[in-house]
Amino acid sequence: MTKFDDIDKMIINRIQSDFPIAERPYKVIAEELGLSEEVVLDKVRNLKEAGFIRRIGGNFGPEKLGFTSTLCAAKVPSEKINEFAEVVNKYPGVTHNYLRENDFNVWFTFISPSMDEIKSNLEQIKKDTGVEEILNLPATDVFKIRAQFKL
Repeated sequence: MTKFDDIDKMIINRIQSDFPIAERPYKVIAEELGLSEEVVLDKVRNLKEAGFIRRIGGNFGPEKLGFTSTLCAAKVPSEKINEFAEVVNKYPGVTHNYLRENDFNVWFTFISPSMDEIKSNLEQIKKDTGVEEILNLPATDVFKIRAQFKL
Protein backbone atom coordinates (compact mmCIF):
# COMPACT_ATOMS: atom_id res chain seq x y z
CA MET A 1 0.00 0.00 0.00
CA THR A 2 1.61 3.22 -1.09
CA LYS A 3 -0.88 5.88 -0.07
CA PHE A 4 -3.55 6.30 2.60
CA ASP A 5 -6.37 8.15 0.81
CA ASP A 6 -9.78 9.67 1.57
CA ILE A 7 -11.60 6.45 0.65
CA ASP A 8 -9.44 4.53 3.13
CA LYS A 9 -10.40 7.08 5.80
CA MET A 10 -14.10 6.80 4.95
CA ILE A 11 -13.96 3.02 5.22
CA ILE A 12 -12.07 3.05 8.52
CA ASN A 13 -14.45 5.62 9.97
CA ARG A 14 -17.40 3.44 8.94
CA ILE A 15 -16.18 0.04 10.13
CA GLN A 16 -15.04 1.01 13.63
CA SER A 17 -18.49 0.64 15.19
CA ASP A 18 -21.85 -0.82 14.26
CA PHE A 19 -20.40 -3.26 11.77
CA PRO A 20 -23.33 -4.57 9.70
CA ILE A 21 -24.69 -7.96 10.68
CA ALA A 22 -25.55 -9.12 7.19
CA GLU A 23 -24.74 -11.89 4.77
CA ARG A 24 -22.55 -9.45 2.82
CA PRO A 25 -21.55 -6.71 5.29
CA TYR A 26 -19.02 -5.14 2.92
CA LYS A 27 -21.75 -4.73 0.33
CA VAL A 28 -23.85 -2.87 2.91
CA ILE A 29 -20.87 -0.63 3.72
CA ALA A 30 -20.15 -0.09 0.03
CA GLU A 31 -23.73 0.99 -0.64
CA GLU A 32 -23.66 3.40 2.31
CA LEU A 33 -20.42 4.96 1.07
CA GLY A 34 -21.33 5.01 -2.63
CA LEU A 35 -18.62 2.50 -3.55
CA SER A 36 -18.56 -0.97 -5.02
CA GLU A 37 -18.26 -4.00 -2.78
CA GLU A 38 -15.06 -4.96 -4.61
CA VAL A 39 -13.45 -1.59 -3.85
CA VAL A 40 -14.33 -1.86 -0.15
CA LEU A 41 -12.99 -5.41 0.06
CA ASP A 42 -9.77 -4.46 -1.74
CA LYS A 43 -9.27 -1.40 0.45
CA VAL A 44 -9.87 -3.35 3.69
CA ARG A 45 -7.52 -6.10 2.54
CA ASN A 46 -4.81 -3.53 1.70
CA LEU A 47 -5.31 -1.66 4.98
CA LYS A 48 -4.96 -4.92 6.89
CA GLU A 49 -1.83 -5.98 4.99
CA ALA A 50 -0.29 -2.54 5.60
CA GLY A 51 -0.97 -2.81 9.34
CA PHE A 52 -3.55 -0.01 9.58
CA ILE A 53 -6.19 -2.58 10.54
CA ARG A 54 -5.12 -5.19 13.04
CA ARG A 55 -8.36 -7.04 13.53
CA ILE A 56 -11.99 -7.06 12.50
CA GLY A 57 -14.25 -9.04 14.76
CA GLY A 58 -16.78 -9.09 17.51
CA ASN A 59 -16.23 -7.50 20.87
CA PHE A 60 -17.88 -9.50 23.63
CA GLY A 61 -18.36 -8.77 27.31
CA PRO A 62 -16.55 -11.70 28.97
CA GLU A 63 -18.82 -11.68 32.02
CA LYS A 64 -21.89 -12.24 29.81
CA LEU A 65 -20.23 -15.37 28.41
CA GLY A 66 -19.38 -16.71 31.87
CA PHE A 67 -15.73 -15.67 31.65
CA THR A 68 -13.64 -13.50 33.92
CA SER A 69 -11.21 -10.77 32.96
CA THR A 70 -8.26 -9.07 34.49
CA LEU A 71 -5.86 -6.29 33.74
CA CYS A 72 -2.21 -7.21 34.20
CA ALA A 73 0.80 -4.96 34.64
CA ALA A 74 4.35 -6.27 34.35
CA LYS A 75 7.69 -4.76 35.25
CA VAL A 76 9.73 -5.73 32.20
CA PRO A 77 13.35 -4.71 31.56
CA SER A 78 13.53 -2.69 28.34
CA GLU A 79 15.73 -5.26 26.63
CA LYS A 80 13.08 -7.97 27.27
CA ILE A 81 9.96 -6.09 26.16
CA ASN A 82 9.69 -7.67 22.69
CA GLU A 83 10.34 -11.18 23.99
CA PHE A 84 7.84 -10.68 26.82
CA ALA A 85 5.15 -9.39 24.43
CA GLU A 86 5.68 -12.37 22.10
CA VAL A 87 5.17 -14.82 24.97
CA VAL A 88 2.10 -12.99 26.31
CA ASN A 89 0.52 -12.70 22.85
CA LYS A 90 0.60 -16.49 22.40
CA TYR A 91 -2.18 -16.87 24.96
CA PRO A 92 -5.62 -16.81 23.30
CA GLY A 93 -7.14 -14.98 26.27
CA VAL A 94 -4.86 -11.96 25.86
CA THR A 95 -6.85 -9.38 23.94
CA HIS A 96 -4.20 -6.66 23.72
CA ASN A 97 -1.13 -5.28 25.40
CA TYR A 98 0.54 -1.91 25.44
CA LEU A 99 3.49 0.02 26.86
CA ARG A 100 3.14 2.61 29.60
CA GLU A 101 5.64 5.02 31.05
CA ASN A 102 5.86 3.46 34.49
CA ASP A 103 7.97 0.92 36.37
CA PHE A 104 5.16 -1.47 35.45
CA ASN A 105 5.62 -0.77 31.76
CA VAL A 106 3.78 -3.57 29.93
CA TRP A 107 0.03 -3.82 30.50
CA PHE A 108 -2.28 -6.44 29.02
CA THR A 109 -5.78 -7.79 29.45
CA PHE A 110 -6.46 -11.46 30.02
CA ILE A 111 -9.83 -13.19 29.61
CA SER A 112 -10.45 -16.78 30.65
CA PRO A 113 -13.16 -19.15 31.88
CA SER A 114 -11.70 -18.91 35.40
CA MET A 115 -9.38 -16.81 37.53
CA ASP A 116 -7.49 -19.99 38.42
CA GLU A 117 -6.61 -20.46 34.75
CA ILE A 118 -5.44 -16.85 34.50
CA LYS A 119 -3.27 -17.25 37.62
CA SER A 120 -1.79 -20.44 36.21
CA ASN A 121 -1.05 -18.74 32.89
CA LEU A 122 0.58 -15.79 34.65
CA GLU A 123 2.84 -18.18 36.56
CA GLN A 124 3.80 -19.84 33.28
CA ILE A 125 4.52 -16.44 31.71
CA LYS A 126 6.83 -15.68 34.65
CA LYS A 127 8.69 -18.97 34.11
CA ASP A 128 8.93 -18.50 30.34
CA THR A 129 10.15 -14.89 30.47
CA GLY A 130 11.98 -14.56 33.78
CA VAL A 131 9.77 -11.54 34.56
CA GLU A 132 8.69 -12.04 38.17
CA GLU A 133 6.69 -8.89 38.84
CA ILE A 134 3.29 -9.18 37.18
CA LEU A 135 0.30 -7.60 38.88
CA ASN A 136 -3.08 -9.27 38.47
CA LEU A 137 -5.79 -6.60 38.74
CA PRO A 138 -9.16 -8.36 38.29
CA ALA A 139 -12.08 -6.36 37.02
CA THR A 140 -14.56 -5.52 39.76
CA ASP A 141 -16.74 -3.21 37.67
CA VAL A 142 -16.79 -3.20 33.89
CA PHE A 143 -17.28 0.01 31.96
CA LYS A 144 -17.49 -0.16 28.20
CA ILE A 145 -16.75 3.01 26.37
CA ARG A 146 -17.18 3.53 22.70
CA ALA A 147 -13.81 4.35 21.22
CA GLN A 148 -14.39 5.84 17.79
CA PHE A 149 -11.46 7.55 16.12
CA LYS A 150 -12.47 10.00 13.42
CA LEU A 151 -9.96 10.15 10.58
